[in-house]
Amino acid sequence: MSDVEIKVHENGPYKVTGPVTVVDADGGLYELGEEGKPIALCRCGGSTTKPFCDGTHSKAGFDAAERAVAEQD
Repeated sequence: MSDVEIKVHENGPYKVTGPVTVVDADGGLYELGEEGKPIALCRCGGSTTKPFCDGTHSKAGFDAAERAVAEQD
């Protein structure tokens, strides 16, 4: 199995590289990330192609935290 990397883009989407399966709320499966092609997952909530990014964040002025925060007990 290949490695999967999730990279947070500043004020943008999560870029996922590697073979992944996205399962929607109805149980629909999307096999993605094959052949080294990354996918971008929306973080702003404004995309019309959720859960995938369509670039709306740049028009909406999305501002997000970029740094991981340690889990608290």
